[in-house]
Amino acid sequence: MANTQSAQQRIRNSARKAIFNRLHRSRSRTFVKNTEELLAKKDIAGAQIAVIKAVSAVDKAAGKGVFHKNKASRTKSRLMKAIAKAAAAKK
Repeated sequence: MANTQSAQQRIRNSARKAIFNRLHRSRSRTFVKNTEELLAKKDIAGAQIAVIKAVSAVDKAAGKGVFHKNKASRTKSRLMKAIAKAAAAKK
């Protein structure tokens, strides 16, 4: 148990930030997963709509400090690359 007042405050802050981070991380992962599932089903039109939501969620999470900016970039890049590959294969 924390002994000082400042240590107790840090525990409270950490718990609050953990909840905030979990919410945004989960939301981002869900959108990314939905996009990947649509790509696996070969639903290109649906995946293109879903990727917009996924990119937005990842950008918001990175802006709030939940993800590192490079992780956000990497995630978005992989999604876009997969969409492009699927669209090219469909033609």
